[in-house]
Amino acid sequence: MEMDGGDFLNTPPLKTVRFGCSVVETLAKYKQGDLSDYELLKHQLANPDIKDAQIITWLQEFRNCVAQLTKDHEQLIYAILRLPWVGRSQAVVEAYMGFLSNLVSAQTVFLCACLKMVVSHFSPKRVTICEEGVDFSDSDDEDQNLPRNFNQCHQALQLITRYVPSTSHFLVPILQNSFPFVQTSSRTQECYVHNLLKVTVYIPTIRRDILEIIIGQMLKLDVNASRSEIEEAEENALRSQRADNSTEEALFDMDEDLLTGPPSSLGTMAHPVAERLDSLMTVLLAYIKEVCYVNGTLHTDKTKELYRDMLNVFDKLILPTHASCHIQYVIFYLCSFRLAIAEAFLEHLWKILQSPSQPSVHRQAAAGYMGSFLARAKFIPVLTVRACLDLLISWIQCYIDSQDSKDRQACCDISLHGPFYTACQAVFYTLIFRHGAILAGNMKTGLEYLQSLNLERVVMCQMNPLKVCIPAVTNMFAAITRKYQVVFCYTIIERNNRQILPVVRSSGGGDSVRNNTNPLDSFFPYDPYLLKRSGQLIGPLYQVWEEPADSELLATKTVHQDLKEDDYDFLCGEMTQGDGIVGMTPSSLDSNPSIGSPPISFQRHG
Repeated sequence: MEMDGGDFLNTPPLKTVRFGCSVVETLAKYKQGDLSDYELLKHQLANPDIKDAQIITWLQEFRNCVAQLTKDHEQLIYAILRLPWVGRSQAVVEAYMGFLSNLVSAQTVFLCACLKMVVSHFSPKRVTICEEGVDFSDSDDEDQNLPRNFNQCHQALQLITRYVPSTSHFLVPILQNSFPFVQTSSRTQECYVHNLLKVTVYIPTIRRDILEIIIGQMLKLDVNASRSEIEEAEENALRSQRADNSTEEALFDMDEDLLTGPPSSLGTMAHPVAERLDSLMTVLLAYIKEVCYVNGTLHTDKTKELYRDMLNVFDKLILPTHASCHIQYVIFYLCSFRLAIAEAFLEHLWKILQSPSQPSVHRQAAAGYMGSFLARAKFIPVLTVRACLDLLISWIQCYIDSQDSKDRQACCDISLHGPFYTACQAVFYTLIFRHGAILAGNMKTGLEYLQSLNLERVVMCQMNPLKVCIPAVTNMFAAITRKYQVVFCYTIIERNNRQILPVVRSSGGGDSVRNNTNPLDSFFPYDPYLLKRSGQLIGPLYQVWEEPADSELLATKTVHQDLKEDDYDFLCGEMTQGDGIVGMTPSSLDSNPSIGSPPISFQRHG
C-alpha cells in the first residue's frame, strides 16, 4: 500500500531519533567547556512530544552518573524533574522512581526540588480552554486517570522518605506553599486536600502540621463566606430557579410534578466560596470517619490521637478566629463518635474559660463554644449538660462573691468582666435549648435542679448580665424562667431598656458611638450549618431550635417587653450576630485576666 506525503508526515516513527552524545560524554564535554551537546540535551528533555523509550534510556544514563550531577548541573536536574513521567507507561514510572531514589541519596541538595516536583502533581494539571476565541486556564478536572496519577506521586514520595528520613522536615513548608489559591476550582482544592490527608497515612509524624495547613486554608474560605452572604446567594438562586420554572411552564406547559421538584443543583452551593468550602468539608469529615472507624467499628486509640491533633489546631487557629461559620464543625463531628471525647472537649473549654492565665478573648470564645456546643449537640446527654451548668454556675457565683468582697461596688463593665458575661450568656443559651430535656424525665426533680442554680442571684448582681447579653437570648431566657417561676427577669430588663446600652468600639476599628445590641461582640459557633453536601453528616447530630408549642410561653410578656419574631429567627439561625465583621476576636474586649476565676475541677453532678 502506497503512502502519500500527508500520511508520512502524520505517522510517527517507531523509534525516537536522538541527537548528540551520551549523557556521560555530554557531561565530560561540559567540564571541558564545550556546552553545545549540553544545551542540546536540555532542549531534548524539554520536548513535549518526548517518547517513553527515550525517557527510559536517558533516565538509565543519568542513574549511572548521578554522582556527577552536583549543584553545578542544577538547570539540567530541573529539566529532568520537569519530564512528564506521571501517567506514562509503567516502565517510565519505574525508571523515574529509580532515578529519584538515586538522586536524593547521592545529591541531597536536590531533595526540596524533588519534593516540590512530586507535590506539584497533587492537583490536576492546568489546561487552556478556548471559548469564543478567548483562552481560559483551568484545571483538567475530567482526567479519568487522576486516581492512578495521584497514587504514582504517593509512591514516589514514600520512596524519597525511605531514602531520606528527614524528608518530613522539608516537606511541610512545601505543602503549605503549594496549596492552591482560594480562587481555584473546588475540584482542584479538593484533590490537593485529599492528597495531603493521604500523606498523613504513611508519614503520620506530620499529621498535625498537615491538619493545620488544611484548616488554616479552609478558615480563609470560611471567613470569606459569611452566613448572610450564603443565605442571600441561596435565596437568589432559588428565586432564579422559580422564575425559570415559571417561564418554562408558560412556554411548554410542563408537568406540574416536574416543576415543583427540587432543583437539579440541589447539592451545589450558590455562593462560589461556600461551594469550595463545602467540597473541602466533605473531604475532611470523610477522612475523620475513616481514621476513627476500622471495619465499621470505632477504634478508641486512633480516635483519641486524632482528637489530640485536632484540639491542637483548634486552639491555635479556630478558637481565636471570630465569626467563622463552618470549620469548627470538624471537632463537633469528631466529638459525636464517643461521649468521652465530647466531655474531654467540654473540659478543655472549661479550663480555658476559668484560667486567669489565658487571654480574655480566648476565655470569652471558650465560653461561647461551651454554651453553643451544649445547646446544639444532640449527642450530649442531660447528665453532662447538668454537670457543665453546675461548673459554670459555681464559677459565676464565686466570681460574684469575689466582686462583692471588694471595697468598691462592681458595675456593668465589659472590659473588666468579659469572661463573666460570656459565661452567663452560655448558661442562659444552654437553658433555652436544654431546659425541656432537663424537665422531661421528672418535672419536680427538674424544677428543683433549676431552682438550685440560684439564677436569681446571677441576674440581680451588680454586674447586670442581662444588660450585656444579646437581647434575643435575654428575652427567651426571661420567658422560660418566668413560665417555670425560676426567676423573674422582666423588671431588670425594663430598667435596662430605659438606660443606654453599653457602647464599645466597632470590630472594624474607629470610635463611632452607636446603640450596640451585642456589646460582647459574641457569636454562637454552632449556629445552623448551611453547607449542603457536608451538612448531610452534621444534620443528624444537630439540635435545631423548636418554637415552644404551648401558648403559655408564647403569651409571656409585659407591657414593655415582647417575645419578638426576630428572637425566634435568631435562635433558628436566621439572624446574624455582632457587627457582621469577620476577623480575629476584637482586642478591644481584653480585660484583666486576673479578676476572679476560682479553680473548679471538671466533675459530674447527679
